[in-house]
Amino acid sequence: MDAAIDTLSPIGLDELVDRAALLTRLDRKYVLPMADLPILLGGLPDDVKVLEIDNRREFGYRSVYFDTPDLDGYLAAARRRRRRFKLRIRTYVDSDQHFLEVKTRGRRGATIKHRMPYDGDRGRLGPAARAYVHAVLADARIHPGPVRFIPVLTTCYRRTTLFVPATGSRVTIDTGLTWALSGGPAVQIAGHAIVETKSDRAASEVDRLLWSLRHRPCPMSKYATGLAALRPDLPANRWHLLLRRHFHPTTDGT
Repeated sequence: MDAAIDTLSPIGLDELVDRAALLTRLDRKYVLPMADLPILLGGLPDDVKVLEIDNRREFGYRSVYFDTPDLDGYLAAARRRRRRFKLRIRTYVDSDQHFLEVKTRGRRGATIKHRMPYDGDRGRLGPAARAYVHAVLADARIHPGPVRFIPVLTTCYRRTTLFVPATGSRVTIDTGLTWALSGGPAVQIAGHAIVETKSDRAASEVDRLLWSLRHRPCPMSKYATGLAALRPDLPANRWHLLLRRHFHPTTDGT
């Protein structure tokens, strides 16, 4: 993959945010064998650019996902509830920056992301963070009640971000995904990449390229799929086929 990425023109972070912030967007996720990535990258339009910061084009991400003690966020996704949420503290490992992020669902399945810088303990939510989360959820007409949010799952991976000028959309390519339960075992997902297209609504040229290569969008959520893989006691029919077809976790430690 590195050789193909090296041929792309760079785009800086400020320009990428200015041209494709996409805090309200339609996400499409694809799971690809690593062997298929060079085929995808070789078919990209000539004007696609790659995010480059300090001469780096691949970046480490770490996300700690929070949920209620009853896993209301996970269960809403498992039961396909329209009003659902994901809550995480995301760390950009290379720059040591941290953000509290809350994702909710808008009309026609659009993802709405709210975020704020976070400088507290990444293993818990402080009072200001809890107030922010409750305000966002209330605005989305989600009312989990006066409950705690606890750390449930941690994900780590490497990400490359592409910009597609023709549709003002972004594409992320995640590799080396590791899932770890809070205080429990970790598993590493080898041999697959998670490709996600993020657009305002219309399919991008990259979506159409993926479809031509016989890849179709799937219900891949790093939080929900990871929890389903590590917690077989939870209802997970929505992700059983995805896990059986694509993911064969190997133990990475505790």
